[in-house]
Amino acid sequence: MKLSLIFPVYNEAESLPEFFERVLYTMKENRYEYEIIAVDDGSKDGSFGVLKNLAQKDRRIKIISFRTNAGQTAALRAGIDHAMGEVIIAMDSDLENHPEDIPLLLAQIEAGFDVVSGWRKNRWQGQFFRRQIPSRIANALISMITGVKLNDYGCTFKAYRREAIQEVPLYGEMHRFIPAYAAWRGAKVIEVPVQHTPRQFGKTKYGISRTFRVLLDLLLMKFLHKYKDRPIHFFGGFGLLFFFLGFLSGMTAVFLRLFFNLHFVQTPLPILTALLLIMGLNFILIGIVAEMLMRTYYETKGERPYLIKETLNFDR
Repeated sequence: MKLSLIFPVYNEAESLPEFFERVLYTMKENRYEYEIIAVDDGSKDGSFGVLKNLAQKDRRIKIISFRTNAGQTAALRAGIDHAMGEVIIAMDSDLENHPEDIPLLLAQIEAGFDVVSGWRKNRWQGQFFRRQIPSRIANALISMITGVKLNDYGCTFKAYRREAIQEVPLYGEMHRFIPAYAAWRGAKVIEVPVQHTPRQFGKTKYGISRTFRVLLDLLLMKFLHKYKDRPIHFFGGFGLLFFFLGFLSGMTAVFLRLFFNLHFVQTPLPILTALLLIMGLNFILIGIVAEMLMRTYYETKGERPYLIKETLNFDR
């Protein structure tokens, strides 16, 4: 089977020569049929020049260069859009992932899995409280919300069957959630331990701000998966909740007036009641508008809210 190896590159000029040497050696040793797609994500350190020199020596190395920095998810999306292989392998180009582990992932693809996710099992050694605990909490939270248990959602090093990843929407920081999205669409997902080496050159592109962006993307993806076809259930649920709270607040105000002679103007409950009822009405109206948008989306694009795995004896 032909492999498409996709590497996002952002200011990795020092890492690229060794990285490509190890990748090409692994491909040759295992006699893979392959193409390499390196996506330069607006690097400013000469990474594109290094990639260009490598591509001139080997036509199987293909380069996509962005005008500006668009982020890792966009780089992976561009690589996937241009990939021709039956199996797509994504990994970082900073030497933290080991190209020598590619056969480990492919062995699971050959065993029948659709998505194989790398697990940097020995990462953050010696940083238990500062790094390991926050990482475990984050991965446990993502696993709980998505229903797909992985120990290392943040590992870029993954292998995918082409059909399992082709229709996955990638925006924001959503590349890390591909296994969950693919599993929701019927893909078989497995996680395998891979080697990890701390960064040797340059500095990390990950900061605390990315954590918050990832969390927001996770909530958006969960909403789109569960409520895209019925948004009124989501917004309407909040609307009914606010209506119920408004009813309780109003009844409490009436109770205080009748039994404790506490006038409405003496408590904030009437204002709170009005606010809750207005919020409830707004949520229900938003749900109705969202339903109309959803139906317009499906009808204009000719899409269907279902996926067919196989059909038999249909001649038309």
